[in-house]
Amino acid sequence: MNNSVKKILKTTLPIALGVFLVWYSYNSTSVEDRSEILRYIKEADVFWVSLSVCIGVLSHISRAIRWNYLLEPLGYRPKIRNNVMIIFLSYFANALIIRSGEVLRPTALATYENVPFEKGLGTIVAERIIDVLMLLIVIMAALVLQTDIILGILEENGIGLVGSIGILAIGIIGLFIAIRIIKRSTSKFAVKIKTFLKGIQEGVLSIFKMKRKWAFIFHTFFIWVAYIAMFWTIKFTVIETIDLSVSQILVAFIAGAFAMSATNGGLGLFPIVVSKILVLYGISEVSGDAYGWIMWIAQTLMLVVFGAISFLLLPLLNRNR
Repeated sequence: MNNSVKKILKTTLPIALGVFLVWYSYNSTSVEDRSEILRYIKEADVFWVSLSVCIGVLSHISRAIRWNYLLEPLGYRPKIRNNVMIIFLSYFANALIIRSGEVLRPTALATYENVPFEKGLGTIVAERIIDVLMLLIVIMAALVLQTDIILGILEENGIGLVGSIGILAIGIIGLFIAIRIIKRSTSKFAVKIKTFLKGIQEGVLSIFKMKRKWAFIFHTFFIWVAYIAMFWTIKFTVIETIDLSVSQILVAFIAGAFAMSATNGGLGLFPIVVSKILVLYGISEVSGDAYGWIMWIAQTLMLVVFGAISFLLLPLLNRNR
């Protein structure tokens, strides 16, 4: 299989999966249920939806500010407005082509702020490491608060707690082995990889060199509290979900977070997995589907609107670049 075919498959398969899941979700519900879900969506309280979107915007602004804390030790301090627009643009790109935003973000930073691509990518890798650690903290909190539910979900999918830890351990060991092989190699390709990894390493190590560590920690927690708050506010748009506790919302949040990385912006999959989790707490499938779709539509519209605005304003406000 040549590279062009692989690229096409990487682009089209997640979209195709998302479209299939939307079709599956549509066809697995009755006409009455679809009408009820649509009614919930149409009658969703604009205040709570708007509040969720505003919290989402604040989380991205906070991420833009935090990004500078990683770039400062490397000798760069981009404009916050550029950071914000680049972040919105990258998330918008991810919704169109999965993972494309991870390349677009350091590319745009290099274009408009003269930060070398590999160093910008290094800081983004550092961010991802922090985000994974925060997600693990959220998972641990949910596991403590909702132990029976989460272990039940893992066992239903044939993955026990020990199995999950084993898969993670194998992945980490495999990564270290691959890095060791590249370090010992003297081929031209290996040298290029080493240079690239060195830039990434410099970006990752900027975490330990930053001056404003406490501000970085504050923004990190703010971002993740905001993510959860986005979920929490949407519960007030559906009558059945109003009484859900924060710990129950956490479990739905975790499922939604994994769904977002599986298809383009969680297309099709996000409402399905969120609904399946809520059903475990006695929420009807119709109300669960409505909650999932309202949440997904609100956040997707936010990314589309602000991503498109950023796409237009970024070059206009940086004409000299």
